[in-house]
Amino acid sequence: MRIAAAAALAAGCASPHALRPAGLAQASAAQEAALAARTASRLDGALAEEERPPAERARDAYTHPRDTLLFFGLRPQQTVLEAWPASGYYTAIIAPVLAAGGRYYAAELPADASSRFVSGMRDRLQLRLAAHPQRYERVELTAFGPHAIEPAPAGSVDLALAFCTLHDWLAEGWAPQALAALHRALRPGGVLGVVDHRGDPARPQDPRARSGYVQEAYAVQLIEAAGFRLLARSELNANPRDTRDYPQGVWTLPPTYRLGERDRARYAAIGESDRFTLKFLRP
Repeated sequence: MRIAAAAALAAGCASPHALRPAGLAQASAAQEAALAARTASRLDGALAEEERPPAERARDAYTHPRDTLLFFGLRPQQTVLEAWPASGYYTAIIAPVLAAGGRYYAAELPADASSRFVSGMRDRLQLRLAAHPQRYERVELTAFGPHAIEPAPAGSVDLALAFCTLHDWLAEGWAPQALAALHRALRPGGVLGVVDHRGDPARPQDPRARSGYVQEAYAVQLIEAAGFRLLARSELNANPRDTRDYPQGVWTLPPTYRLGERDRARYAAIGESDRFTLKFLRP
């Protein structure tokens, strides 16, 4: 092998620089594989933590958090922003992965004295963070909403995540502004991961997504209009049992069960919604 390489150099067919990239690429690929394996191990540890309540553990079968986060490219040294983490389902999974050197912005709606729902959601997240300060020491709670559109310093974020929030932004009429804010927060080359309830492509898309469902093609068009480029799709969170035609929209299904005990067994058998899982590049 070395003799052939030397002969190629002597014949002017190659240069030392031309011979390096394959080896470097192999080393880089090996390093990335090792880093991905460490990330997966940390995710397994986070998912097994006793701090996670049974209701959250039950949701894992539908949300596939380990594989979803690996698909989006989560790594321990990253700065991660999650938009509207609610009570902290994903916070409890991501924060331990970042504990050794990463950073996590929990970009929640600002406190709103006029809304018990909004204030209660933010309060529950704050209580969770305060109850386990060591576990969440890399978490910074920030404000993100129509009147607070800078959830993190510009260009500081490696990975931004929006789990079932796009339909809320459509409902509030500020999806373009929310996506623009995430674009500003991400560094060039950063990634935006989006999961949401997948609407029926055969039905017209409600611009306000009042059923909670968003057509995948509509979501891609909207996000790319904000300056992102689609990198990959995954069917990790698909659910073919979801017929998307319920009395109270997607909230009829678990975990919300908006109809209470009415037909609960039927909706439990369907499970959580069919969801698209999209990975975008911030150029």
